[in-house]
Amino acid sequence: AGVFLSASSAPKVRSPVISLPFTSTFLMERHRSVGGERDNPGFDSTLDEPPVYQEADHRTVRPSVVSAFGHDTLDRVPNIDFYRNAGSVSGHRAVRPSLQELHNVFQKVSACLRSCYFLSAIPSDAKGGTIKFGWIRGVLVRCMLNIWGVMLFIRLSWIFGQAGWGLGIVVIVLSCVVTTITGLSMSAICTNGVVRGGGAYYMISRSLGPEFGGSIGLIFAFANAVAVAMYVVGFAETVVELLKDNDLLMVSEINDIRIVGCITVVLLLAISVAGMEWEAKAQILLLIILLVAIVNVFVGTFIPVTDRKKSEGIFNYQSNIFLENFTPDFRDGESFFSVFAIFFPAATGILAGANISGDLRDPQAAIPKGTLLAILITGVTYLGVALCVSATVVRDATGNATDIITAGMVCNGSSVAACELGYDFSSCAVEKSGLSNSLLHHGRSPFATLSSALASLVSAPKVFQALCKDNIYKILHFFAKGYGKNNEPIRGYVLTFIISVAFILVGNLNVIAPIISNFFLASYALINFSCFHASYAKSPGWRPAYKFYNMWLSLAGALLCCVVMFVINWWAALLTYAIEILLYVYVKVKKPDVNWGSSTQAVTFVSSVSNALSLSGVEDHVKNFRPQILAMTGSARSRPALLDLAHSLTKNYGLCIACEVFEVRFYCYPIICILFNNQLWLRKSKRKAFYSAVWCFAYLIWGFVFMLSAIGVVLLQASGLGRMKPNTLMIGFQRNWRTAGIEAVQSYVGVLHDALDFEYGTVILRTNHGLDVSHIVEAEGQFRNSFYKYLYYITLTALINQKKNRDSDPDKPGTLFLSVCGPPLQQDDKMNEKLLEASSQFKKKQPKGTIDVWWLFDDGGLTLLLPYILTTRKKWKDSKLRIFIAGQPGRCEQDKQEMKSLVEKFRINCTDINVIDSINVPYKKLEDMIEPFCLHEASRDTAQAGAMRKEHPWKITDQELSTFEEKTNLQVRLNEVLQEHSKSANLIIVSMPIARKESVSDFLYMAWLDILTKDLPPTLLIRGNHKSVLTFYS
Repeated sequence: AGVFLSASSAPKVRSPVISLPFTSTFLMERHRSVGGERDNPGFDSTLDEPPVYQEADHRTVRPSVVSAFGHDTLDRVPNIDFYRNAGSVSGHRAVRPSLQELHNVFQKVSACLRSCYFLSAIPSDAKGGTIKFGWIRGVLVRCMLNIWGVMLFIRLSWIFGQAGWGLGIVVIVLSCVVTTITGLSMSAICTNGVVRGGGAYYMISRSLGPEFGGSIGLIFAFANAVAVAMYVVGFAETVVELLKDNDLLMVSEINDIRIVGCITVVLLLAISVAGMEWEAKAQILLLIILLVAIVNVFVGTFIPVTDRKKSEGIFNYQSNIFLENFTPDFRDGESFFSVFAIFFPAATGILAGANISGDLRDPQAAIPKGTLLAILITGVTYLGVALCVSATVVRDATGNATDIITAGMVCNGSSVAACELGYDFSSCAVEKSGLSNSLLHHGRSPFATLSSALASLVSAPKVFQALCKDNIYKILHFFAKGYGKNNEPIRGYVLTFIISVAFILVGNLNVIAPIISNFFLASYALINFSCFHASYAKSPGWRPAYKFYNMWLSLAGALLCCVVMFVINWWAALLTYAIEILLYVYVKVKKPDVNWGSSTQAVTFVSSVSNALSLSGVEDHVKNFRPQILAMTGSARSRPALLDLAHSLTKNYGLCIACEVFEVRFYCYPIICILFNNQLWLRKSKRKAFYSAVWCFAYLIWGFVFMLSAIGVVLLQASGLGRMKPNTLMIGFQRNWRTAGIEAVQSYVGVLHDALDFEYGTVILRTNHGLDVSHIVEAEGQFRNSFYKYLYYITLTALINQKKNRDSDPDKPGTLFLSVCGPPLQQDDKMNEKLLEASSQFKKKQPKGTIDVWWLFDDGGLTLLLPYILTTRKKWKDSKLRIFIAGQPGRCEQDKQEMKSLVEKFRINCTDINVIDSINVPYKKLEDMIEPFCLHEASRDTAQAGAMRKEHPWKITDQELSTFEEKTNLQVRLNEVLQEHSKSANLIIVSMPIARKESVSDFLYMAWLDILTKDLPPTLLIRGNHKSVLTFYS
């Protein structure tokens, strides 16, 4: 049961009743829900998350390190337990002391706290007696059984009859090359860390990421499920053929195949559901049967043949037969590629052992050893059987014992070898036997395909369960649950059974077979590409223990697999790619909340560094200019309107950095947590921006103002990397400048001066209700923290009490009911409600209206470029540009035409151009606004005036007011004109006035900005760095 509590609903729900299951994992669930780091319900946080400490009574104390160093210390010696994850089944995870605990001011801690560096030693809930297999039973046997199948006993002789044993060897060797390269790549991946359950899906997803893993995992599991039907139908066809030979058909040939197939798959399902131990015993039994059948093939070639066998083209070893069968004899439109396509599915069993990687005792050692040895053994077996048959069976035979050569007869069209052996098979067009048309008569087993069917029936649910556990496809999470001591995927078995029965009832799988082979080949291609990609990324984490691999060989293997896919069936290959791309796009869009340290991330990092370095050697060009914004937002959540507007300007095409300056007296903030939480919030709110924070230690001797100014310089100089550096500072207007204090105003204006000194474009945003909502965010956070602390305390107490009650009365139900009464939140006043509403105004789609651009001063074009960029965004597409310029009285029309021509050359669309020729009309001064900050030294004598200027250097002097009287009046007049023309605009863009350093005081400059933007719609003051950002040249 869960509780969802919002600020608006909290005061109404006074005493919610919470039902909690009696389990210690509640603490971990609380950690995840409070932190908000995971919104994926199927994500197993115990595998990749930091540990959540349990109560001290259950912790084990790390043995003292006094014997190693001669004194006690919080530092710990290197130990494997520090490197385990929380889901480790081979040992308990330990937690080393944090850097802060070792580096911060020493505080005495209790023995109980000092022992917290090891997690609980209490055994987990994992059930004992889990069956684990070694490399022989778990990998070698399964791979051999899956590779030895219907191809060995039914189709191998036909393949060598068509291609001859010369090209037949090429077919087998080429298939072995593909599987061997894949095996080498798989061995490298397997030995680069602990391999969990999931086989090919686990390896691909952890190497290339959830997008590739999720797409290939689904089709690979489906391919194994349909492969069950293919192998069972092959078994059923063999059985029905025996029934037909003995006239024992039940209904008809096709229906008998369906009946036998359904009965067979039910028996195989019973074996699989019974557990891996029973399934392993069945595999051993089938292995014995297959080995007997294979030995029977070789033994049969030495047994003297009867006349009946000779009439069917079967002889003992004959050199002339062997030489005659060397050359190919393709018939019925067959070719080398079609023959290869028919044989290659026999090589798709090399992943049978890897697919049950979760049931292996040591997957890292078992998978490479077992798979590569299975490829070697089965390859030699196929070659041995094929060459033996090629030396003992002629291509064509009639099966008639009377077709012998008598004295004086001449062979017409028959093979030379058959003639030399006394048989005339020239009439074999009607009754066909021989190498090209018959089964292996020396030894055949209907159980050959059962081994492959059983392996696929086990593999499909195991891979599917691993995929569902990762919750990449949330709709499939139902199948993630396991049962029994081996965590058997019973639900997956049932689903695989349903799929296989559905295809068995079709009875004819000739159409689906190429698709399944291509699904397997797609998996092989991605395994090879995973090895190449990880090697190419050169990540320090890529350290496979298996060294006999080569990245370029893996790439060649991946390309070879892709070629073979088209060789087998071109339309099936295209269909496979289409399905994989569709699933890839689906997972990419859904963005599952997982992080497996894939090689894709490593290559992305390497590419980013490489691109950044290449850009650093290229001079900036005006055509490629784009705003790279350094937004002074504070916390990422403090000024959402400022961040949203900055994000609209940069979107996915430019750099946006949200910055925060912490003013502290001493170090007390967990830096990593603040950076992580703010960046996490940016990602979850889908704002494509970075977060950066700087700590300002205000107690230093240089003074508070100097330090804040220095911090501004640091942000402006150090933010970004190479050419990926901010070129535009975006900051909110300080509405409370008249009450904020001298230091705050000087630091604010100082940042603006620093931006202009470093030739940054400068943007100031002002809205009527302000931008800062940090006090609302902090109030919500304080309530949430106090509420969860209170809930945590009472829950822990109640759980302990209930455990005591359960110990005394075990029949009591294990459900806990708590009455929680949290403190009500204070109701937001109307001002906060308006502020919250205004803070989201740039996040939603803007209504139809205008963006009024008051381009009063030529700053290089930034004042015009930024509003144009806004009009290209979806949220601002209904806002049209209007341009206002200052003109001389009497030549307004000429100024308008000149501006229209310039805008057309810049290829910027605007609905209207207005020329204002009355801006220079004088207007009243700002006596009321600046009165508290004026020095009024004119009425004093020279000595007193000098003393007053020295005592209050920040105040506005009478001389300064007189010098800048016209410019001051201009700001007042501009506000009047803005009120007249742009009162209904969605956004106003105005050229920002510049205050000359050491000439215009900070308070006078703030008064200019204030009066210029007062009582207006959202207004942006923009000043470029006076370098062109617009050009009309191509």
